[in-house]
Amino acid sequence: REEKQLDLTLEALISQVADLKNSLVSFIYKLENEYDRLTWPSVLDSFALLSGQLNTLNKVLKHEKTPLLRNQVIIPLVLSPDRDEEIMRQTEGRVPVFSHEVVPDHLRTKPDPEVEEQEKQLITDAARISPDVAQKQIQSLNKMCSNLLEKISKEERESESGGLRQNKQTFNPADTNALVAAVAFGKGLSNRRPPGSGGSVQSGQPGAGAIIAGASGMQQVPMSGAPAQQQPMLAGVQMAQAGQPGK
Repeated sequence: REEKQLDLTLEALISQVADLKNSLVSFIYKLENEYDRLTWPSVLDSFALLSGQLNTLNKVLKHEKTPLLRNQVIIPLVLSPDRDEEIMRQTEGRVPVFSHEVVPDHLRTKPDPEVEEQEKQLITDAARISPDVAQKQIQSLNKMCSNLLEKISKEERESESGGLRQNKQTFNPADTNALVAAVAFGKGLSNRRPPGSGGSVQSGQPGAGAIIAGASGMQQVPMSGAPAQQQPMLAGVQMAQAGQPGK
């Protein structure tokens, strides 16, 4: 029964580790090949996926039905310097041989001596700090983080407001297009001319005889200080000389 439970636990752990490995491979591929178009939300999603898979793996290890793996001892039965295809398949090509050189690294149950010494030093330094000093350091760190977050939020708000000001239109595109069309092509302009703006005057129109009579009367009066050849102007149009047809 214990062996069967151990086998089931190992299968679950292998499945969880395989999923975690695939997520790591996918994330590393994105960092190495898609860094130019990688966005921060995508990176956060990858971290969230890895964090969830690690939590699931820890739950499997801490489950009440999981046997204590630290009590299990692994002893290599065969060590050979020759290439082993079965080990190559199980390790996906990472371990070609199972010799005395690789066994201490792959069957290690404790960290490297250097890492173990550093961990002990950190534990010793942490034990020397009193609770009051630790609480002050925590409060100082929280204050620094709060100030940093406030500055980041302020810069984001300023950048968003600046972008809104830049994108806000200060003109009406429809009015601009109508003005350009009127100046360039005369679109929307009226073809009617106001009376008296120029052009030939028909005799049938009211007041035509009076205008002609007034013009002939003005033609008989010479302008003082001007040559006799100059003709008076009526409504911006030079009157015809005697004996010449008018325009």
